[in-house]
Amino acid sequence: MKKIARLWQHAQNAIASKKAYLKQPHVQQMMVQKSRIYLQLMRADKPIGTLLLLYPTLWAVWIASHGKPALSTLIAFTIGVFLMRSAGCVANDWADRDIDDKVERTKTRPAALGLVSKREVVRLTLGLSFLAALCLLPFSWKTWVMAIPALCLALIIYPLAKRWFPIPQLILGVAFSFGIPMAFMAVQNDIPPLAWWLFAANVCWTLAYDTIYAISDKPDDLKLNIKTSAITFGRYDAEAAILSYALFDILMMQVGLMLNAVWCYWAMLAISVYWQWQYYLKIQKRHREVCLEVFLDNKKIGAAWLIAIIMHYSYM
Repeated sequence: MKKIARLWQHAQNAIASKKAYLKQPHVQQMMVQKSRIYLQLMRADKPIGTLLLLYPTLWAVWIASHGKPALSTLIAFTIGVFLMRSAGCVANDWADRDIDDKVERTKTRPAALGLVSKREVVRLTLGLSFLAALCLLPFSWKTWVMAIPALCLALIIYPLAKRWFPIPQLILGVAFSFGIPMAFMAVQNDIPPLAWWLFAANVCWTLAYDTIYAISDKPDDLKLNIKTSAITFGRYDAEAAILSYALFDILMMQVGLMLNAVWCYWAMLAISVYWQWQYYLKIQKRHREVCLEVFLDNKKIGAAWLIAIIMHYSYM
């Protein structure tokens, strides 16, 4: 008993010492600074990636639920999307740290500046992935199985893709689309053909907007001899983007036919096509700032399609 009491006392002393250390002003200042670096590494200050990943996932949740999604499902997938996007950003920035420091747009990222260590990156990535996995607890084991390829694509394959694959944006499209079959599996415990049509549509949409994103970095990427869709398509990069948009629209038409979509769905298709044509006209001169602006504006398309799907079910 005395030995246990001594061990207990040692543990209490260690905890007290740790608390006292953490209360020191310089330690607290360091923790605040590290937290800011981690949030920047997760791109928490740039929600565009989360939105572009979240909207298609919500399309799928709404369709799979026939317009009546459970609040718990919406919350689980929304939080899960944020966490997985954050984990993907951490892994991608670490993989690209020797590239990002030579690119104007990315040279101030924490990994490029050497503000984080490999151990910190591994711990943060694993922590975010674990928290994302907890979001799947309410769903069947099949949903968990669907998460495995999504995890591999986001954390391993895509971060290295620009070194060997001529169109890494296509891999990003697949990674950004895995929330769609996962949503159907979570809600319906099955993945119907409609889900795969929606999956293919989102791959094309991602290829379109990320090619436009790649155009803005094209001068730097050419010097670094890395692979992007903008480089692969050469002087037809803008045309490749509009073609990808066209394929997206055609596939969304197929989704609409399978849904027996009402008029608001088709009206949103017309609006989306108009926006895409405006994007194509804007990026003709390949100005970096304009291409970034067009890329960011794609969140409008994602939100519009979510509204269209919600309105469709409100009329059913």
